[in-house]
Amino acid sequence: QVPLVESGGGLVQTGGSLRLSCAASERTFSRNTMGWFRQVPGKEREFVAVVSWSTGFAYYAASVKGRFTISRDNAKNTVYLQMNRLKPEDTAVYSCAADPGPVYTGGHFRTHPNEFGFWGQGTQVTVSS
Repeated sequence: QVPLVESGGGLVQTGGSLRLSCAASERTFSRNTMGWFRQVPGKEREFVAVVSWSTGFAYYAASVKGRFTISRDNAKNTVYLQMNRLKPEDTAVYSCAADPGPVYTGGHFRTHPNEFGFWGQGTQVTVSS
């Protein structure tokens, strides 16, 4: 297992910012790709962003590109999701995911939940209007 622990969720007003953290406790090869997903009740889990642990290369969903930034701190074994200019439609449970596979595989970026083998418990983000 690759325990992942998220933190940093909360309530924020429209236009505000939050930074989510995901602390991973396993060695690097177990989590070559790290991602953030979000889910609201009654809907499928939605891809937000993904980053290569080794290179730092990142890829974003169109709905968050330019507002969210995913990054990693190797020394702290932590991945971050900086969320700026938040909107009510960003309200969801945000979950961190990890996989030993590469961020780009089979001609596409690793963006489907089924492509990740390890998950955190999630943290609630609520954006008020």
